Amino acid sequence: MVVGIIRVELLIHGSSSLKEKRAVLRKIKDRTRARHNISVAEVEFQDLRQRAVLGFAAVSHSESDLQRLFNTLRNEVEGILPGGILDWQEEVLQ
Repeated sequence: MVVGIIRVELLIHGSSSLKEKRAVLRKIKDRTRARHNISVAEVEFQDLRQRAVLGFAAVSHSESDLQRLFNTLRNEVEGILPGGILDWQEEVLQ
């Protein structure tokens, strides 16, 4: 069993309220949950309107499957929020 964890720091350009920020984050969370069997949550900066940190977690039988998932998730987040990724950290636990 292999566990993958991703920490993504985001800049949400043009967000003038927490409501707008939550709408963008909801879109990312809903889309990634619907397409992949993962857990995702906002883990930092809940009170800042243009910054967020999302945490993703997934379990797989192989590290190569997790790497494919990580690449797919990054492409999906970039597609929803172009230029919004400030930091992307991946960790694999075996």
